[in-house]
Amino acid sequence: MTEGQPAAQQAAPESLRSLIYNDGDDDQPPTLQVLDQLLIPDKKEYMEIPDVQAAWAVIRNMNIRGAPLIAIVACLGLAVDLRSAKVSKDLDDLVEKHGKDSFETVFNFVDEKMNYLNSSRPTAVNLANALAEVREQLLSLKQSSNESSLSIRDQIVQAVVKYARFMLDRDAKDNMTLAAHGADAILKPLPEGSQVTIMTICNTGALATSHYGTALGVVRATRARNQLKKVVALETRPYNQGSRLTAFEIVEEQMPGGTLICDSMAAYFMATQTVDAVVIGADRVCANGDTANKVGSYALSLAAAAHSVPFYVAAPFTTLDVHTAHGKDIHIEERPAQELLESARAPKGIAVWNPAFDVTPAKCISGIITEKGVIYRDQDGKIDVTAFVKAHTK
Repeated sequence: MTEGQPAAQQAAPESLRSLIYNDGDDDQPPTLQVLDQLLIPDKKEYMEIPDVQAAWAVIRNMNIRGAPLIAIVACLGLAVDLRSAKVSKDLDDLVEKHGKDSFETVFNFVDEKMNYLNSSRPTAVNLANALAEVREQLLSLKQSSNESSLSIRDQIVQAVVKYARFMLDRDAKDNMTLAAHGADAILKPLPEGSQVTIMTICNTGALATSHYGTALGVVRATRARNQLKKVVALETRPYNQGSRLTAFEIVEEQMPGGTLICDSMAAYFMATQTVDAVVIGADRVCANGDTANKVGSYALSLAAAAHSVPFYVAAPFTTLDVHTAHGKDIHIEERPAQELLESARAPKGIAVWNPAFDVTPAKCISGIITEKGVIYRDQDGKIDVTAFVKAHTK
């Protein structure tokens, strides 16, 4: 099998579907349901997403999470919203008032919805990048709209629906390719046929994406090569995405050696047992390689460095943010104190600091795995994300 070749990989099981999307047709609008991840592992229930308000709410309230999935749900939610009966009537009223050829009127109406969706969670750059892609598609219509027999309004709505589907399909494909690159990176330095133990934090699997996963996708790809000995999942306090979601995926697929540990056990596990690699996901990767991910990732990188364990970040190309130079420039979302108080069974009178993310410095990262390849250190020892993006952007 050649490097980066995902052909032998199998899809995540149907039981791990993070969303259900129906494209609809000329007569029926598209529909979207998302798995309520707050209920996992106790029960599996899907929530209807009929409009952008519902999409915003499931993102903000963390019914769904994971940077790639957040972006996809926002775009699919926008597509469903624009084809809904209520919004179709709103668009009819706008066209009647301003004229059928008023591009700015319809564009501004849609753009306002995109800005609203973008306000749901600020740290993950995938959301902003996905909406920027949709916006770029719509602005391109302004130059070519006269070539279509459709009205401006219908062209804009059709473009959103079409591009949302494209993003959904692209995410699934990119996950598989990224995962293959990650398995290559971990296995290549080791003797042929080595059985490896991989440690991870938070949830970066099928439940964090449209399909397969990023960091947990790397674990899946390693298993597909029959070289996974053990996967170790950190609990991921205070929201327990590791114990609730990653452990759920491990059990559903019966991954080899699936083991759950508390976040504070990671260093001692590395000291007393073998860990061949740590792989985490990312919500934003800066131009210099600094990476924002679920809080606890930074501490995990320090433990890995202390025990000479390779530490990889698995992130789709859309997570690379060349416009943010350093980690200190990332806006870190702080979650409500109640989330920590309830999960910790703490007294109500105690003050709480509850950042959702932390920033792992580039110096702690061995490589950044993307669907376009792995970003390793250059001859100066730096992770040059900007150069990588330029080299892989048409």
